[in-house]
This record gives sequence, structure tokens and C-alpha cells, in this order.
Amino acid sequence: MLDEGTPLFVQIAEQIADDIAEGSLAEGERVPSTNELAAFYRINPATAAKGINVLADEGLLEKRRGIGMFVAGGARQKLLTDRRQRFAEQYLDPMLIEARRLGIDDETLISLIRGNGHRNGGPAA
Repeated sequence: MLDEGTPLFVQIAEQIADDIAEGSLAEGERVPSTNELAAFYRINPATAAKGINVLADEGLLEKRRGIGMFVAGGARQKLLTDRRQRFAEQYLDPMLIEARRLGIDDETLISLIRGNGHRNGGPAA
């Protein structure tokens, strides 16, 4: 499940964030402890803690003294908002710039996105 190209703590943080965004970890729900994560992924507990702390620093997790880390209120919405913004910046903005360069009008672009248009940029049949 973990890959060698990305630091382990980043992968732990991304996995937990994905679980929050998908709703499988709900707001107010306890996240696995650093020891549970370390045992599951066979990593050092300090590495797991670093991944959890990334999310805590972003306000997605909150510590409840003596109990553990929990998904913070509003965490899912914050993640979705941030990810939608990042999606637009990484994918939509460059696509729109290239479409303008190629002379693809809005109607044709929408048709292409919906899968109704030809891949050569021409009008739908």
C-alpha cells in the first residue's frame, strides 16, 4: 500500500485525509493511534505521529487529551474545498488555456468534457 517514492509520513497523512474526504472517517471519529498505524504499516511510530501531526497542524484532526486524535469538525468540508481548488488549478486552468490556444469554443469544450464530442476537437456528430 505504501510506495517508496513519497515519504511515509506524507503517505500516512494522505491516506487519513482521503478517508476523511470520502466520509469513511467521520467528523468526531477517532483516528487510528500512532501505534496502530505503525503496526499496520510496519513503520516507526514516530513516522506515523509525524503524518498525524501534519493533519493536526492543518486543523483536520484534534487531540483529546488522554483519549487520542479525532477528526475535527468541518474537516471534510475543508478538505473538499481545498481539493476542488487544487483540482481547478492543476487540471482545469491548464485545460482552458490550451483550449483557447487551439481555438476550441466553450460549446465544443463542454461537449468534449461530457464525452459527446469528437476527440479531434470538432463538433459532435
